[in-house]
Amino acid sequence: MNVGSLFDLSGRIALVTGSSTGIGFALGQGLARAGAKVVLNGREPGKLALAADRIRQEGLSVHEIAFDVTDSNAVKPAIERIENEIGSIDILINNAGMQFRAPLEDYPEDAWHALMKTNVDSVFYVGQAVAKQMIPRGRGKIINICSVQSELGRPSIAPYSATKGAVKMLTKGMAIDWGKHGLQVNGIGPGYFKTELNRALVEDKAFSDWLIGRTPSRRWGELEDLVGAAIFLASDASNFVNGQIIYVDGGVTASL
Repeated sequence: MNVGSLFDLSGRIALVTGSSTGIGFALGQGLARAGAKVVLNGREPGKLALAADRIRQEGLSVHEIAFDVTDSNAVKPAIERIENEIGSIDILINNAGMQFRAPLEDYPEDAWHALMKTNVDSVFYVGQAVAKQMIPRGRGKIINICSVQSELGRPSIAPYSATKGAVKMLTKGMAIDWGKHGLQVNGIGPGYFKTELNRALVEDKAFSDWLIGRTPSRRWGELEDLVGAAIFLASDASNFVNGQIIYVDGGVTASL
C-alpha cells in the first residue's frame, strides 16, 4: 500500500459551503493543495471571486458558485449545476455558519431563527441534495463542521450550542442512513480559532488569557490546524470511519 496515495485527492471534486473567508476558505485551499478541484460557495459573488483568485494564484483548480445554502429552492439547482457543468461531487464540506451572542433571557427570536437556518437547515438541505447525487454512484465523503459547543456550553451562546449539538447528531444520522450506500459522513469540531467570527474574543485579553490557560495546548488554534483532519476525512484514509466527530481543539474537550 502506498501510504501517500491514501491522502491524495487528485481528480476529486470538493464543494465547501461558506468558503469565501475563515475556516471554509482554509479548508477549501487545503483540499486544493491536496489535489482536489474545489468549488467555493458563498452568498456574495464579489467576496467569492476574490477567494477563488487567491487559490487560483497558486496554480490550483478552483471554481466558485454563489447561492444561499439556507434556501432549499436555491440549493437543489445549484447542486445540479455543479454536477452538470463541473463534475460529480466527491466531497462535501458543510461549513456555512453564524454566531450571535446575547443572554438567553434576552435572546432575540429572529436571531434564533437565523442561527437555526444557517447552522442546521443548510447542513440538511445541502447534505441531502449532494447525497442524492452520491448514492447512485456508491461513494462520497460528507464532512459537517461542528464545534466544541457540540459538547460544551458557554454563557450567552446557548442557541449556538443547540445548533452545533444538532449538527453533531445530524452527522451521525446521515452516517447511519447513508453508510449502506458507500458514503462516509463525519464531523470536525473546531475549538477556539483565530477567525473573523472570533475577533472580539481574540482581542479580549481577559478571555484570551483564560482560554490559553484552559487549553492543554496553551494557544489559540490557527486555521492550518484544521486542514489535516479535513484531508483525512475527505480521503481514502477514512474509508471505514463513519459517524465520528474529530475535535480539533487543543484538548479543550478533554479537560475540566
